[in-house]
Amino acid sequence: MKKIKILFFAILLIITLLWLTADTFLSQDFLFFAVRSSLISYTGLIGIGVMSIAMILALRPVFMEPVTGGLDKTYRLHKWLGITGLVISIMHWLLVKAPKWMIGWGMLERPARGPRPEQTNSIFIFFQEQRGLAESIGEWAFYAVVILLSLALIKKFPYKHFFKTHRLLPIVYLFLVFHSVVLTPFYYWNQAIAPVMAILMLGGTVAAIISLSRKVGYHRKAIGEITQLEYFTDNRVLSIDIKLLSHWRGHQTGQFAFVTFDKDEGAHPFTISSSWNNDGHINFMVKGLGDYTNAMPRTLKKGDLASIEGPYGRFMFNGDKPRQIWIGGGIGITPFIARLQKLSTEKHNQIIHLFYSTSAPQEDFIERLRKLAEKAKVTLHVIVSGKDPRLNADRICNIVPDWQTADIWFCGPAGFGKSLKKDMIQKGLSEDYFHQELFNMR
Repeated sequence: MKKIKILFFAILLIITLLWLTADTFLSQDFLFFAVRSSLISYTGLIGIGVMSIAMILALRPVFMEPVTGGLDKTYRLHKWLGITGLVISIMHWLLVKAPKWMIGWGMLERPARGPRPEQTNSIFIFFQEQRGLAESIGEWAFYAVVILLSLALIKKFPYKHFFKTHRLLPIVYLFLVFHSVVLTPFYYWNQAIAPVMAILMLGGTVAAIISLSRKVGYHRKAIGEITQLEYFTDNRVLSIDIKLLSHWRGHQTGQFAFVTFDKDEGAHPFTISSSWNNDGHINFMVKGLGDYTNAMPRTLKKGDLASIEGPYGRFMFNGDKPRQIWIGGGIGITPFIARLQKLSTEKHNQIIHLFYSTSAPQEDFIERLRKLAEKAKVTLHVIVSGKDPRLNADRICNIVPDWQTADIWFCGPAGFGKSLKKDMIQKGLSEDYFHQELFNMR
């Protein structure tokens, strides 16, 4: 989280500083309409800037993962930029509209405009001719942005509908690029901000076209066939074995993939719960947490095809500490199962404690986990919520007295992870040694 916070504020700071060097804001008299004009330009630049970066990040660029700490963190940055774009767009719209309303209500006096110098620059003249069109397009695009981004932020809005409505944003973005290019103050294009904004909008435009062409992650996709399904009724977990029918570049334990079983539903991110053995087999464990995943045991069958895009993520158990503490909450156990499979075939010297916290214990599932942990030389602790004492930082530190020499890897409910991280940091753990996936992709 520290990395993406730095990136987020760095983006806003860089655009702000570039705007200050290009605009007359600091050198002009602070009259209402002069300040308003500068702030309209500023909010416009911030808005199209963050939307451009968000559009690029929507391509799931793997090269960004080391910078952000994984695709899950990249998507969190994408979300923050989207929210910022929404808020700034509303501010931009109000700066344009509110003074006009106030003039109409008699609360402001319309500013007097002197004669404008004659222009001979053909590009400037062309932009001036397009202003009316750009303003109209920008206003309607703004309304579309407010609706689409608001829907994306409403958790109860079904994923399959979100998946479809979110595909409209690249179209709206392209209209906003036209609006921004035409209405950006012409003298900005001779300043340092020009190449930066041009690169961002060009990158966003390319990303929008790729998205509209349905080519996101195209080179990282493989097709597979379901070969086996096993449903654990007590904890509502479906195990899905898939035989890959096309090339898969392999994956590290702890990574995830976007899996499409139903084109109408779209791709969902699922942790890969098997290690890669170059045999063309991959497994996912999916818990029923919503309408779609609850229906999967009934709708999926052997022989069905699946599209698998990936792998993604940096939850790969890297670290040079002699100990590791793994904490899997509910279906968050899946990356640890993959890692156990990997370690069961290798020699390792790390001392590893795995805490599996579940509110719905399934005996045969837990027994398999015990055998796998024993084979991998990992100490397993099963905590049943409501029966055993609550798993918290104090209990973990008591069970693992040498916890100061360990990395902690957590996968599970976000609230549980946030609380545990806070308590461990208070005990002296460095934030860099608490690793957590952020599986909220919207």
